[in-house]
Amino acid sequence: MSTREALAALIERFTPGEGPHETCCGPRVGLYRVHQPSEPNHAVHDPAFCVLAQGRKRVLVGDVVHHYDSHNFFLASVDVPVAGQVIEASPEAPYLSFRITLDPTLVSEMIMEAGLAARLDAAVPLVGGLSAGAMTPALFDACCRMVALMDTPDDAPMLAPLIEREILYRLLTGEHGPRLAQIARRDGRLRQVNRAIGWIKRNFDQPFSIDAVAEEARMSASALHQHFKAVTSLSPLQYQKQIRLQEARRLILVQRLDAATAGHSVGYDSASQFSREYARLFGAPPLRDVARLREQPEQMAGA
Repeated sequence: MSTREALAALIERFTPGEGPHETCCGPRVGLYRVHQPSEPNHAVHDPAFCVLAQGRKRVLVGDVVHHYDSHNFFLASVDVPVAGQVIEASPEAPYLSFRITLDPTLVSEMIMEAGLAARLDAAVPLVGGLSAGAMTPALFDACCRMVALMDTPDDAPMLAPLIEREILYRLLTGEHGPRLAQIARRDGRLRQVNRAIGWIKRNFDQPFSIDAVAEEARMSASALHQHFKAVTSLSPLQYQKQIRLQEARRLILVQRLDAATAGHSVGYDSASQFSREYARLFGAPPLRDVARLREQPEQMAGA
């Protein structure tokens, strides 16, 4: 059995049902299982390392489409709105994934302790908030050992942090090391874009101000547009719009607000504009979209 097959078998054993599953390895380590192809799931993808042990997935970021399978991992380096869709899964061969949410402080500590700062200073173009890399037997093996701790949960508090550090070390010393290192730096373009993202997420329901976002990012408006688009595949205004619409969808679905009230709550003054933009992003007007989601609640889960 290959290390990839071993990881798939472990994830399948520890995910008795569909959807996301917590682990004993800490709140940032999770597993996911689904038995059939899904509709696009819209969410804000936080910085994470993700492995598909079985199945395939398509992720749309702005107008850019990424495809992932069991041969590669993907890294998300910023909080970015995505539409993720499982495109290969069945009851006999379910989609199975493993994920670690990235901790910038831990990444920074690893860089310093391993003496990697000089090697990772190489400039990396800011291209996309998501990137793919080839899985290796060593990475598969570390992921297997992490998931296998579910058999001995008393060992997890001591061993899970060590395995997480091993995974980060292997990523940092690999081809994608410079890209991963960017999330830990206190300066640089990615950190500036992250400041802009933070401002938009805090103020998504307020009138958009490019000057305020640029001031928060500490760059000119033109530089902000250029680098923000390079990282997220979206303009700052498009990013705000997706955050607004995703929050409105949550308000309608979870808090059962009517569409007009939800649209107003996230900053829309025009109910018709809200309905048009909602349908453009989610494929149907609010009431029809939410009715479909309530019939298929598993479509709201993601990995």
